Amino acid sequence: MNHPVAVIGAGPFGLSTAAHLRARGIPVRVFGEPMVSWRDHMPEGMLLKSTPAASSIDAPQRGHTLGDYCAAAGTRPLATDEDIIPVETFIGYGQWFQERLVPGLEQVRVVSVDRGSGRGSPGGPDGFVLKLDSGESFTARAVVVATGLSGLAYLPAALAEAAADGPTPSGPLSHSSQHHDLSRFAGKDLIVVGAGQSALETAVLAAEAGARVTVVSRGRGAVDFGAPPWDQPKLRPESPFGRAWSLWALSHHAQPYRHLPAGARHYLVRRVLGPLGAWWLRDRFEGRVAVREVRRIVRAGAAEGKPVLTVQTHGGRLDDLSADHVVAATGYRVDIAAMDFLGDGLRTALAVSRGTPRLGAGYRSSVPGLYFTGLPAASSYGPVMRFVCGTRFASPRLARHLAAAHG
Repeated sequence: MNHPVAVIGAGPFGLSTAAHLRARGIPVRVFGEPMVSWRDHMPEGMLLKSTPAASSIDAPQRGHTLGDYCAAAGTRPLATDEDIIPVETFIGYGQWFQERLVPGLEQVRVVSVDRGSGRGSPGGPDGFVLKLDSGESFTARAVVVATGLSGLAYLPAALAEAAADGPTPSGPLSHSSQHHDLSRFAGKDLIVVGAGQSALETAVLAAEAGARVTVVSRGRGAVDFGAPPWDQPKLRPESPFGRAWSLWALSHHAQPYRHLPAGARHYLVRRVLGPLGAWWLRDRFEGRVAVREVRRIVRAGAAEGKPVLTVQTHGGRLDDLSADHVVAATGYRVDIAAMDFLGDGLRTALAVSRGTPRLGAGYRSSVPGLYFTGLPAASSYGPVMRFVCGTRFASPRLARHLAAAHG
Protein backbone atom coordinates (compact mmCIF):
# COMPACT_ATOMS: atom_id res chain seq x y z
CA MET A 1 0.00 0.00 0.00
CA ASN A 2 1.47 3.35 -1.07
CA HIS A 3 -0.71 5.71 0.93
CA PRO A 4 1.42 7.99 3.13
CA VAL A 5 1.13 8.71 6.82
CA ALA A 6 -0.27 12.20 7.48
CA VAL A 7 1.25 14.25 10.31
CA ILE A 8 -0.91 17.24 11.23
CA GLY A 9 1.14 19.95 12.92
CA ALA A 10 4.64 21.33 12.43
CA GLY A 11 5.67 22.23 15.95
CA PRO A 12 8.27 20.27 17.92
CA PHE A 13 6.19 17.10 18.29
CA GLY A 14 5.00 17.03 14.67
CA LEU A 15 8.48 17.67 13.28
CA SER A 16 10.09 15.11 15.57
CA THR A 17 7.51 12.44 14.73
CA ALA A 18 7.85 13.08 11.00
CA ALA A 19 11.65 12.86 11.21
CA HIS A 20 11.47 9.49 12.96
CA LEU A 21 8.93 8.11 10.48
CA ARG A 22 11.03 9.20 7.50
CA ALA A 23 14.12 7.66 9.04
CA ARG A 24 12.24 4.35 8.95
CA GLY A 25 11.49 4.80 5.26
CA ILE A 26 7.78 5.46 5.82
CA PRO A 27 6.23 7.89 3.29
CA VAL A 28 4.99 10.94 5.21
CA ARG A 29 3.13 14.11 4.34
CA VAL A 30 3.41 16.83 6.99
CA PHE A 31 1.01 19.78 7.20
CA GLY A 32 1.22 23.11 9.01
CA GLU A 33 3.33 26.20 9.39
CA PRO A 34 6.64 25.48 11.13
CA MET A 35 6.68 26.59 14.76
CA VAL A 36 3.55 28.70 14.24
CA SER A 37 2.38 28.62 17.87
CA TRP A 38 5.79 29.75 19.06
CA ARG A 39 6.03 32.40 16.37
CA ASP A 40 2.55 33.92 16.53
CA HIS A 41 1.16 33.08 19.97
CA MET A 42 4.08 33.74 22.30
CA PRO A 43 4.96 37.28 23.39
CA GLU A 44 7.85 39.10 21.82
CA GLY A 45 10.80 39.10 24.22
CA MET A 46 9.74 35.84 25.87
CA LEU A 47 12.41 33.55 27.31
CA LEU A 48 11.92 29.80 27.61
CA LYS A 49 11.44 28.44 31.10
CA SER A 50 13.03 25.12 30.16
CA THR A 51 16.78 24.59 30.26
CA PRO A 52 18.84 23.94 27.11
CA ALA A 53 19.06 20.25 28.01
CA ALA A 54 15.25 20.06 28.05
CA SER A 55 14.71 22.05 24.85
CA SER A 56 16.06 19.86 22.05
CA ILE A 57 13.67 18.32 19.55
CA ASP A 58 14.33 14.59 19.36
CA ALA A 59 15.79 13.40 16.07
CA PRO A 60 16.58 9.89 14.78
CA GLN A 61 20.23 10.81 14.18
CA ARG A 62 22.87 12.94 15.88
CA GLY A 63 23.57 16.53 15.01
CA HIS A 64 20.17 18.17 15.51
CA THR A 65 20.10 19.41 19.10
CA LEU A 66 19.63 23.00 20.16
CA GLY A 67 23.38 23.11 20.77
CA ASP A 68 24.05 21.91 17.22
CA TYR A 69 21.83 24.67 15.88
CA CYS A 70 23.63 27.33 17.91
CA ALA A 71 26.96 26.10 16.55
CA ALA A 72 25.67 26.05 12.97
CA ALA A 73 24.08 29.50 13.27
CA GLY A 74 27.08 31.01 15.03
CA THR A 75 24.95 32.16 17.98
CA ARG A 76 25.89 32.17 21.65
CA PRO A 77 26.27 28.59 22.94
CA LEU A 78 23.48 27.38 25.21
CA ALA A 79 24.73 24.51 27.29
CA THR A 80 24.29 24.96 31.05
CA ASP A 81 21.20 25.15 33.25
CA GLU A 82 21.97 28.82 33.80
CA ASP A 83 21.71 29.64 30.09
CA ILE A 84 18.35 31.15 29.16
CA ILE A 85 16.84 30.61 25.71
CA PRO A 86 15.21 33.52 23.85
CA VAL A 87 12.04 32.42 22.05
CA GLU A 88 13.45 33.79 18.78
CA THR A 89 16.39 31.38 19.11
CA PHE A 90 14.06 28.45 19.71
CA ILE A 91 11.88 29.37 16.71
CA GLY A 92 14.99 29.56 14.54
CA TYR A 93 16.07 26.17 15.85
CA GLY A 94 12.71 24.59 14.98
CA GLN A 95 12.81 26.01 11.46
CA TRP A 96 16.40 24.78 11.02
CA PHE A 97 15.35 21.30 12.24
CA GLN A 98 12.46 21.29 9.76
CA GLU A 99 14.60 22.34 6.80
CA ARG A 100 17.14 19.60 7.52
CA LEU A 101 14.92 16.69 8.52
CA VAL A 102 11.41 17.47 7.27
CA PRO A 103 11.87 19.04 3.84
CA GLY A 104 8.77 19.33 1.72
CA LEU A 105 6.62 20.50 4.61
CA GLU A 106 3.23 21.50 3.19
CA GLN A 107 2.11 24.82 4.64
CA VAL A 108 -1.58 24.20 4.13
CA ARG A 109 -4.36 23.55 6.61
CA VAL A 110 -6.09 20.20 7.05
CA VAL A 111 -9.80 20.97 6.87
CA SER A 112 -11.16 17.54 7.70
CA VAL A 113 -10.14 13.98 8.53
CA ASP A 114 -12.60 11.11 8.13
CA ARG A 115 -12.34 7.38 7.87
CA GLY A 116 -12.55 5.86 4.42
CA SER A 117 -16.03 5.01 3.20
CA GLY A 118 -15.55 1.30 3.78
CA ARG A 119 -14.60 1.81 7.45
CA GLY A 120 -11.75 -0.62 6.90
CA SER A 121 -8.65 -0.64 8.99
CA PRO A 122 -6.10 2.05 8.11
CA GLY A 123 -3.77 -0.70 6.92
CA GLY A 124 -6.38 -1.73 4.37
CA PRO A 125 -7.73 0.04 1.28
CA ASP A 126 -9.90 2.59 3.04
CA GLY A 127 -7.60 4.40 5.46
CA PHE A 128 -8.42 8.03 6.23
CA VAL A 129 -9.62 10.68 3.84
CA LEU A 130 -8.09 14.13 4.39
CA LYS A 131 -9.24 17.35 2.79
CA LEU A 132 -6.91 20.35 2.58
CA ASP A 133 -7.73 24.03 2.27
CA SER A 134 -5.94 23.91 -1.09
CA GLY A 135 -8.86 21.83 -2.36
CA GLU A 136 -6.94 18.55 -2.50
CA SER A 137 -8.30 15.32 -1.03
CA PHE A 138 -6.18 12.25 -0.47
CA THR A 139 -6.06 8.99 1.48
CA ALA A 140 -3.61 8.33 4.30
CA ARG A 141 -2.99 4.96 5.87
CA ALA A 142 -2.53 6.55 9.30
CA VAL A 143 -2.85 10.00 10.86
CA VAL A 144 -0.77 11.57 13.63
CA VAL A 145 -2.38 14.56 15.36
CA ALA A 146 0.36 16.88 16.61
CA THR A 147 -1.46 20.20 16.61
CA GLY A 148 0.02 21.44 19.88
CA LEU A 149 -1.85 24.24 21.62
CA SER A 150 -3.88 25.20 18.57
CA GLY A 151 -7.53 25.77 19.48
CA LEU A 152 -7.07 24.66 23.09
CA ALA A 153 -6.82 28.01 24.92
CA TYR A 154 -8.82 27.71 28.13
CA LEU A 155 -11.05 30.39 29.62
CA PRO A 156 -12.73 29.66 32.98
CA ALA A 157 -16.50 30.10 33.06
CA ALA A 158 -16.32 33.05 35.46
CA LEU A 159 -14.17 34.98 32.97
CA ALA A 160 -16.12 33.94 29.90
CA GLU A 161 -19.01 36.17 30.99
CA ALA A 162 -16.94 39.21 30.02
CA ALA A 163 -16.29 37.82 26.54
CA ALA A 164 -19.59 36.66 25.14
CA ASP A 165 -18.12 36.23 21.65
CA GLY A 166 -14.88 34.76 22.93
CA PRO A 167 -11.67 36.41 24.09
CA THR A 168 -10.26 39.03 21.71
CA PRO A 169 -7.33 41.45 22.00
CA SER A 170 -9.59 44.34 21.00
CA GLY A 171 -12.32 43.46 23.52
CA PRO A 172 -12.39 43.74 27.31
CA LEU A 173 -10.78 40.34 27.85
CA SER A 174 -8.28 38.25 25.93
CA HIS A 175 -6.23 35.08 26.34
CA SER A 176 -2.46 35.32 26.74
CA SER A 177 -1.98 33.32 23.51
CA GLN A 178 -3.52 36.21 21.55
CA HIS A 179 -0.69 38.65 22.28
CA HIS A 180 2.61 38.80 20.45
CA ASP A 181 3.28 42.50 21.10
CA LEU A 182 2.45 43.66 24.63
CA SER A 183 3.48 47.25 23.98
CA ARG A 184 -0.14 47.93 23.06
CA PHE A 185 -0.84 48.18 26.81
CA ALA A 186 1.67 50.99 27.46
CA GLY A 187 0.11 53.57 29.80
CA LYS A 188 -2.88 51.35 30.58
CA ASP A 189 -4.13 49.44 33.60
CA LEU A 190 -3.87 45.72 32.95
CA ILE A 191 -5.03 42.74 34.99
CA VAL A 192 -3.37 39.40 34.29
CA VAL A 193 -5.20 36.38 35.70
CA GLY A 194 -3.03 33.39 36.60
CA ALA A 195 0.06 32.37 38.53
CA GLY A 196 2.03 30.26 36.07
CA GLN A 197 5.01 31.21 33.94
CA SER A 198 2.78 32.50 31.14
CA ALA A 199 0.93 34.85 33.51
CA LEU A 200 4.03 36.11 35.32
CA GLU A 201 6.10 36.65 32.19
CA THR A 202 3.19 38.33 30.38
CA ALA A 203 2.85 40.65 33.37
CA VAL A 204 6.57 41.45 33.39
CA LEU A 205 6.77 42.09 29.64
CA ALA A 206 3.68 44.33 29.76
CA ALA A 207 5.08 46.25 32.75
CA GLU A 208 8.41 46.69 31.01
CA ALA A 209 6.48 48.06 28.02
CA GLY A 210 4.88 50.72 30.25
CA ALA A 211 1.65 49.13 31.51
CA ARG A 212 0.43 49.28 35.12
CA VAL A 213 -0.03 45.59 35.86
CA THR A 214 -1.76 43.61 38.59
CA VAL A 215 -1.61 39.83 38.70
CA VAL A 216 -4.74 38.23 40.16
CA SER A 217 -4.10 34.73 41.45
CA ARG A 218 -6.16 32.22 43.37
CA GLY A 219 -4.82 31.01 46.71
CA ARG A 220 -2.38 32.33 49.27
CA GLY A 221 1.22 32.31 48.14
CA ALA A 222 0.19 31.22 44.65
CA VAL A 223 2.75 33.49 42.99
CA ASP A 224 6.14 31.89 43.45
CA PHE A 225 9.35 31.22 41.57
CA GLY A 226 11.54 28.18 41.20
CA ALA A 227 14.96 27.75 42.77
CA PRO A 228 17.98 28.68 40.66
CA PRO A 229 20.17 25.79 39.42
CA TRP A 230 22.79 26.33 42.12
CA ASP A 231 20.15 25.89 44.84
CA GLN A 232 18.75 22.60 43.50
CA PRO A 233 19.02 19.60 45.89
CA LYS A 234 22.29 17.79 45.22
CA LEU A 235 21.33 14.30 46.44
CA ARG A 236 18.38 13.76 44.12
CA PRO A 237 18.46 12.54 40.50
CA GLU A 238 18.53 15.03 37.67
CA SER A 239 15.60 15.49 35.32
CA PRO A 240 14.87 18.05 32.60
CA PHE A 241 12.77 19.95 35.17
CA GLY A 242 14.92 19.86 38.27
CA ARG A 243 16.20 17.45 40.88
CA ALA A 244 13.46 15.27 42.35
CA TRP A 245 12.65 11.57 42.32
CA SER A 246 9.10 12.22 41.07
CA LEU A 247 10.29 14.44 38.20
CA TRP A 248 12.95 11.88 37.25
CA ALA A 249 10.36 9.08 37.11
CA LEU A 250 7.83 11.10 35.11
CA SER A 251 10.51 12.28 32.67
CA HIS A 252 12.28 9.01 31.96
CA HIS A 253 9.66 6.34 32.70
CA ALA A 254 6.41 7.67 31.26
CA GLN A 255 5.29 4.28 29.90
CA PRO A 256 3.62 3.01 33.13
CA TYR A 257 1.77 6.32 33.59
CA ARG A 258 -1.13 5.28 31.36
CA HIS A 259 -1.89 2.36 33.69
CA LEU A 260 -2.65 4.64 36.64
CA PRO A 261 -6.32 5.26 37.57
CA ALA A 262 -7.87 8.04 35.50
CA GLY A 263 -8.32 10.33 38.48
CA ALA A 264 -4.64 10.06 39.43
CA ARG A 265 -3.49 10.66 35.85
CA HIS A 266 -5.53 13.84 35.44
CA TYR A 267 -4.56 15.10 38.88
CA LEU A 268 -0.84 14.65 38.23
CA VAL A 269 -1.03 16.39 34.85
CA ARG A 270 -2.55 19.41 36.60
CA ARG A 271 -0.39 19.48 39.70
CA VAL A 272 3.08 18.24 38.77
CA LEU A 273 5.14 21.07 37.33
CA GLY A 274 2.18 23.34 38.01
CA PRO A 275 2.09 27.15 38.25
CA LEU A 276 5.56 28.44 39.07
CA GLY A 277 7.64 31.26 37.67
CA ALA A 278 11.16 30.69 36.36
CA TRP A 279 13.96 31.52 38.79
CA TRP A 280 15.34 34.23 36.50
CA LEU A 281 12.00 36.09 36.37
CA ARG A 282 11.79 36.94 40.07
CA ASP A 283 14.02 40.04 39.97
CA ARG A 284 12.12 41.48 37.01
CA PHE A 285 8.75 40.82 38.67
CA GLU A 286 9.12 41.94 42.26
CA GLY A 287 8.65 45.67 42.75
CA ARG A 288 7.28 46.13 39.25
CA VAL A 289 4.07 44.05 39.23
CA ALA A 290 1.35 44.21 41.88
CA VAL A 291 -0.18 40.95 43.13
CA ARG A 292 -3.72 40.42 44.38
CA GLU A 293 -4.31 36.98 45.89
CA VAL A 294 -7.97 35.99 46.08
CA ARG A 295 -10.00 32.97 47.06
CA ARG A 296 -11.81 32.92 43.72
CA ILE A 297 -13.08 35.00 40.84
CA VAL A 298 -16.84 35.17 41.18
CA ARG A 299 -17.71 36.78 37.86
CA ALA A 300 -16.48 39.13 35.17
CA GLY A 301 -18.44 42.00 33.72
CA ALA A 302 -18.03 45.52 32.40
CA ALA A 303 -18.68 49.04 33.61
CA GLU A 304 -18.33 52.14 31.43
CA GLY A 305 -16.72 50.05 28.74
CA LYS A 306 -14.04 48.58 31.01
CA PRO A 307 -13.80 45.03 32.38
CA VAL A 308 -14.57 44.47 36.05
CA LEU A 309 -13.68 41.33 38.01
CA THR A 310 -15.68 40.55 41.12
CA VAL A 311 -13.45 38.53 43.42
CA GLN A 312 -13.89 36.91 46.79
CA THR A 313 -11.11 37.75 49.20
CA HIS A 314 -9.65 35.27 51.65
CA GLY A 315 -11.69 37.05 54.31
CA GLY A 316 -14.91 36.32 52.40
CA ARG A 317 -15.55 39.89 51.19
CA LEU A 318 -16.51 40.62 47.57
CA ASP A 319 -14.36 43.23 45.83
CA ASP A 320 -14.53 44.71 42.34
CA LEU A 321 -11.28 45.08 40.41
CA SER A 322 -11.31 47.15 37.24
CA ALA A 323 -8.76 47.81 34.50
CA ASP A 324 -8.53 48.83 30.87
CA HIS A 325 -8.09 45.20 29.87
CA VAL A 326 -7.91 41.70 31.36
CA VAL A 327 -5.54 39.04 30.04
CA ALA A 328 -6.46 35.49 31.03
CA ALA A 329 -3.21 33.53 31.28
CA THR A 330 -5.25 30.50 32.25
CA GLY A 331 -3.52 27.89 30.15
CA TYR A 332 -4.84 25.26 27.81
CA ARG A 333 -7.27 22.39 28.10
CA VAL A 334 -7.43 19.43 25.74
CA ASP A 335 -10.90 18.82 24.38
CA ILE A 336 -11.52 16.51 21.44
CA ALA A 337 -14.67 18.50 20.69
CA ALA A 338 -12.46 21.52 19.89
CA MET A 339 -10.55 19.55 17.24
CA ASP A 340 -13.18 20.25 14.64
CA PHE A 341 -11.01 19.05 11.75
CA LEU A 342 -11.68 15.51 13.00
CA GLY A 343 -14.93 14.31 11.47
CA ASP A 344 -17.95 13.67 13.66
CA GLY A 345 -17.62 9.93 13.10
CA LEU A 346 -14.03 9.91 14.27
CA ARG A 347 -14.70 12.00 17.35
CA THR A 348 -17.67 9.80 18.26
CA ALA A 349 -15.59 6.63 17.88
CA LEU A 350 -12.70 7.88 20.02
CA ALA A 351 -12.47 6.65 23.59
CA VAL A 352 -11.91 9.72 25.75
CA SER A 353 -11.29 10.55 29.38
CA ARG A 354 -12.45 13.99 30.48
CA GLY A 355 -12.29 15.21 26.91
CA THR A 356 -8.81 13.85 26.18
CA PRO A 357 -8.06 10.82 23.99
CA ARG A 358 -7.31 7.60 25.84
CA LEU A 359 -4.09 6.30 24.31
CA GLY A 360 -2.56 2.86 24.37
CA ALA A 361 0.95 1.68 23.62
CA GLY A 362 2.70 3.65 20.90
CA TYR A 363 0.38 6.64 21.33
CA ARG A 364 -2.40 4.92 19.40
CA SER A 365 -5.98 5.95 20.02
CA SER A 366 -8.99 3.65 20.14
CA VAL A 367 -9.41 4.24 16.38
CA PRO A 368 -6.82 2.07 14.59
CA GLY A 369 -4.36 4.19 12.68
CA LEU A 370 -5.12 7.44 14.54
CA TYR A 371 -2.37 8.67 16.87
CA PHE A 372 -1.98 11.68 19.17
CA THR A 373 1.21 13.20 20.49
CA GLY A 374 2.19 16.30 22.46
CA LEU A 375 -0.27 17.95 24.84
CA PRO A 376 -3.26 15.71 23.92
CA ALA A 377 -1.18 12.74 25.09
CA ALA A 378 -0.43 14.18 28.54
CA SER A 379 -3.39 12.55 30.28
CA SER A 380 -2.13 9.15 29.07
CA TYR A 381 1.64 9.60 29.31
CA GLY A 382 2.10 12.28 31.92
CA PRO A 383 3.25 15.88 32.38
CA VAL A 384 6.42 15.37 30.29
CA MET A 385 4.19 15.52 27.20
CA ARG A 386 3.58 19.21 27.89
CA PHE A 387 7.22 19.99 27.16
CA VAL A 388 9.60 19.80 24.20
CA CYS A 389 11.72 17.18 25.93
CA GLY A 390 8.70 14.87 25.72
CA THR A 391 9.60 14.32 22.06
CA ARG A 392 12.52 12.19 23.28
CA PHE A 393 10.10 9.69 24.77
CA ALA A 394 7.16 9.97 22.39
CA SER A 395 8.53 10.15 18.86
CA PRO A 396 10.63 6.95 18.69
CA ARG A 397 7.87 4.91 20.32
CA LEU A 398 5.11 6.27 18.11
CA ALA A 399 7.18 5.69 14.96
CA ARG A 400 8.12 2.19 16.04
CA HIS A 401 4.51 1.24 16.80
CA LEU A 402 3.19 2.74 13.56
CA ALA A 403 5.86 0.98 11.50
CA ALA A 404 5.05 -2.38 13.10
CA ALA A 405 1.28 -1.98 12.89
CA HIS A 406 0.98 -0.46 9.44
CA GLY A 407 4.23 -1.32 7.70
